[in-house]
Amino acid sequence: MSNNQTRSFFIVGFRVQRSLMASLRFHSIILLVLAMQLQPLVHVALASTNVHIVYMGERQHDEPELVQVSHHEVLSNILGSHEAAKESILYSYKHGFSGFAAVLTESQAKLIADFPGVVRVVPNRVLSLQTTRSWDFLQVKPHIGNGILSMSHSGIGSIIGVLDTGIWPESESFKDEGMGKVPSRWKGICQIGEKFNHSHCNRKIIGARWYVKGYEAEFGKLNTSDGVEYLSPRDAAGHGTHTASTAAGLLVEKASFMGLAQGLARGGAPSAWLAVYKVCWSIGGCSSADLLAAFDDAIFDGVDVLSVSLGSPPPLSAYVEDVLSIGSFHAVTKGISVVCSAGNSGPYPQTVINTAPWIITVAASTIDRAFPTAIIMGNNQTLVGQAFHTMKDMNKFHPIVYGDDIAASGAVDGSARSCDSGTLNATLARGKVVLCFQSRSQRSAIIALSTVLDVQAAGLIFAQFPTKDVAISWDIPCVQVDFAIGTSLLTYIGMTSNDPLLRHQEVLYKILCCVVPSGKEGCCALLFSDPDDKCNPVVKFSLTKTAVGQQISPEVAFFSSRGPSSLSPSVLKPDIAAPGVNILASWSPASLFPTAMTQPPPLNFNIESGTSMACPHISGIVALLKAIHPTWSPAAIKSALVTTASLEDEYGQCIVAEGAPHKKADPFDYGGGHVDPNKAIAPGLIYDMGFSDYYHFLCAMGYNNSAISSITKARAHCRKSANFLANLNLPSITIPELKKKLTVSRTVTNVGPVNSVYTAFVQAPAGTDVIVEPSSLSFNSTIRKLKFKVTFHSQLRVQGRYSFGNLLWKDGFHVVRIPLIVRTVIQDFYAET
Repeated sequence: MSNNQTRSFFIVGFRVQRSLMASLRFHSIILLVLAMQLQPLVHVALASTNVHIVYMGERQHDEPELVQVSHHEVLSNILGSHEAAKESILYSYKHGFSGFAAVLTESQAKLIADFPGVVRVVPNRVLSLQTTRSWDFLQVKPHIGNGILSMSHSGIGSIIGVLDTGIWPESESFKDEGMGKVPSRWKGICQIGEKFNHSHCNRKIIGARWYVKGYEAEFGKLNTSDGVEYLSPRDAAGHGTHTASTAAGLLVEKASFMGLAQGLARGGAPSAWLAVYKVCWSIGGCSSADLLAAFDDAIFDGVDVLSVSLGSPPPLSAYVEDVLSIGSFHAVTKGISVVCSAGNSGPYPQTVINTAPWIITVAASTIDRAFPTAIIMGNNQTLVGQAFHTMKDMNKFHPIVYGDDIAASGAVDGSARSCDSGTLNATLARGKVVLCFQSRSQRSAIIALSTVLDVQAAGLIFAQFPTKDVAISWDIPCVQVDFAIGTSLLTYIGMTSNDPLLRHQEVLYKILCCVVPSGKEGCCALLFSDPDDKCNPVVKFSLTKTAVGQQISPEVAFFSSRGPSSLSPSVLKPDIAAPGVNILASWSPASLFPTAMTQPPPLNFNIESGTSMACPHISGIVALLKAIHPTWSPAAIKSALVTTASLEDEYGQCIVAEGAPHKKADPFDYGGGHVDPNKAIAPGLIYDMGFSDYYHFLCAMGYNNSAISSITKARAHCRKSANFLANLNLPSITIPELKKKLTVSRTVTNVGPVNSVYTAFVQAPAGTDVIVEPSSLSFNSTIRKLKFKVTFHSQLRVQGRYSFGNLLWKDGFHVVRIPLIVRTVIQDFYAET
């Protein structure tokens, strides 16, 4: 195929009959497109080469080799020869499901779309990316005798698969001291590549694979000669090493980020095994074709948990067109829990991603560790912000200026106050600390930091919406403050205004200043930055300190994406919240930082924030629960997490969600609440689900029978059921459109004491009456499952907003709580009056 020929990329799957080559029947096509979060490397975008993915569901043949042969046969029918087919095909998906990826022209893509049984042909996407304290904060501690860490023996027996940017195997977090033998059930491999050989796998990293065919089909061959990437499982970005060590890293003493957050670093399940699937690349993101190949291999290899800190932002693709949803569906139906990040598009509603009901979707929360940094002004007053400021040579006074006062000519009015790109006058900013105020279009301090670096400023003070997420700056201090502190600094700067009254006051200030003995701080000898205008406003910064237990936590992080789901609003998302702000974990020393003008020394540990960091916390906890309850289904484990989650911070107050403004958190912020690992061990009751529930969910979503048949390997006869989505046995009840009255049902399974009696308690959503029948559930040796009904009756006669409540089942020891979410609608609301 010539280089100038238009190429398209497909994943094709099909059902294989016994007469393999003679009667190929094509079935449903699905593809899941993913994207990573946390400070993205590239934006999610449709592939520039019009790559497409065609997927046709569950494999129908037991022999992987025969499935692969059939894939070549399909392609040869389109391309004209077996040789062309072999050249075109990239992946053959033959373990967890059936399909293949191939390089095709646009016209060939159209031919595939017209094959019998092909349901979807969707564009492939290239996706971008999304602890010394956090596990102690969660009370996951070895000395708690009946705690989750002790009872699970630190996760012995569980295998966590991590789909990410790879791993740095030399990290101390991945040593295999004290690890047990590789389990005999493990079928994975240690795939070699650049600077990665079989010796880099051990009794901790028991498997490692890498996937680049889909990525290279989009952008051409990767050039790794510059050392910024490796064609192997080795991690050049750091993201994968961070998430893997968060989930299952061994204990590492005296870990820190440049001296900050120092302590004992460890993962949640330190005795669990790790399997690494490198699907994302530091120089450009992730291909969904590569991701689907990793899901296929992980299912075959035998992982117990998949940690996937990836996703694609809204608008969300249909579940039968989304690769992550499809890959996770096949994994979950085979007993593998799949944990995904909720996205970093908060605090706005309907931004949550990875919303399939079989996925555990994780929001990000704060922990009680802060990084206070003092701002000392020339008048000897001190204000406090947060930063990662460790540059000792910067501990001296510098003039401070307001961005709007030093706007470059031609800058849009008001844009310099937030220090947008190219808005500052370099001459007036050089060598000074610049004060900037966050605009609504800015997500963080990153743009302002880049702007002040461009004009060679000495530092940045960034006044922003209140958040505990601290930005990293390598070249100059970047201190984050709230608007109140920013305004105080602006007032201080105003002391040099041309206003006559202020100038008069300034003269008095200068006199007082200059009578201070010259050897003391605050003296004009230190303040005189301009010989013609002494006592100009100046500031300096103290070195950052690490403070534990001095800020209320947890809070839902500002950036954490919020519900309701824009695709299936009756499925509550996110499911759970976990630490994801300023998380210290292992890092790749090969990682480069694109925002740094001068690259820092190689880091073995780094502090990162994002739902990408929250996801592996839950993955680690799931691994611990799997070790304790190996027969529990993925839905049972999710139910245990949700029904035992906490709604209160460590001081007994309701959890708050960061935002503009802050507010009391609700289920659209944190799902069931903030994870409580030790309570999840013994939830009392669980809301279980399985294949049949997911099958009917797909029916209720309106997907056609042929698509569902191909996905599920079951003949689909979808029956109309107006309320099935409301009756899906989730550990929550969400009614996005309550019209007067609705009754829904749930089934609970007793996993506590055999003889138990539970009583219902209702905290009804505002404007709604809620009745539970029966109000008491009695379990014994022969009755382990019971069904109950919940009737909602709206008291509102106007179009309502979402309101929230809880249903609790109590037996005197267990409290099994699920969220209730209701929005009243009026049937003829849009009718003309």
